Amino acid sequence: MTRHAPRPHPAPLDLTTAHPLQPSWDLQLGGLGADALHLALEHGLFDHLQQFKPATQLAQHLDWHADSTGYFLELLWSQGLLERDTQHPAHYRNRPLADRHLRSDGASYCGDALMFRHRVLRETGAQLDDYLRSGLPRRTPTSVQLDQAWANAARLQIAQEQRAVTCDSACALLASLPEYPRLRRLLDLGGGPGLVAIALARQLPALSGTVFEYPQTAAVAAHNIDAAGLSARLHAQGGDLDSDDIGCGYDLIWCSSVLHFVRDLPATLQRLHAALAPGGLLVCCQAEVPQARAAAAQVLPYYLHMRLQGRHVLAEGELAGQLRDNGWCGVEQIDGVRYPVTPVTAVIARKAQE
Repeated sequence: MTRHAPRPHPAPLDLTTAHPLQPSWDLQLGGLGADALHLALEHGLFDHLQQFKPATQLAQHLDWHADSTGYFLELLWSQGLLERDTQHPAHYRNRPLADRHLRSDGASYCGDALMFRHRVLRETGAQLDDYLRSGLPRRTPTSVQLDQAWANAARLQIAQEQRAVTCDSACALLASLPEYPRLRRLLDLGGGPGLVAIALARQLPALSGTVFEYPQTAAVAAHNIDAAGLSARLHAQGGDLDSDDIGCGYDLIWCSSVLHFVRDLPATLQRLHAALAPGGLLVCCQAEVPQARAAAAQVLPYYLHMRLQGRHVLAEGELAGQLRDNGWCGVEQIDGVRYPVTPVTAVIARKAQE
């Protein structure tokens, strides 16, 4: 009679360790979470939740199904946007983040900007198959359409992000530089609605300068400059960065997420060098692709559409390297600077004194 050796017991399974598929499942869950936030903003949900309110009452305000509203509010609670009453778990109100940034009359409302970013990402996802098959989307906007779209975004969505995030980051970054007190002439290159230039002019009474943008967007910046009472010190100039005169003699060129869009990057950097006064300062904030996977995961999803369109999305350290190799001095790099959508790299470079 054949005797069989006993089968070894399988190694115990740690039931509390995440399955290797969990990151892929998280991607699917993240998409639903973004859709939920978009819907909440679209219906002005956060405008109704300054105080604790039961789901049934909110459902009446918004003409929604009561039970479904309760589940939806619980989802937003799980995302850290709402808090619930410990005495009445079905009652919810905004957390401070939502009250400040997601309520339409909040101090730094960014709802339109978030819905805009959501739309861009969804459009990119819908066009991925086209890009992979042919390298082109089904529809390519004309330059006139791009100019108008950028002006519309500057008027609303980009303005919200500049007020909430970019202005504070720009002012803090520049104030940390030794040249800051001596800045007199500014070029805000691709400045959108011009709010960064306005913020800097308010901090530095001797500062004057130019916001350079697409023509229709420059009109938006000019309106904001006038409304801020700074028309005597700031003005907006419309034009094409690739071909039009951007002026010269600047102490500071502030360049925020602009170099992605130029045709010839080395030629543009030469033009910026020529536009600075001796000892002048270039401060460029834009996303680069980090080498570390976790950091890259914050950057690559949003900048995928730019890369598919052939825009310049440089590798980590690449811009600083190009500047060092082409006559700039005192080049510094600060990674992970707080910015809308994804952290960016701040590259600081100087034109030598003559």
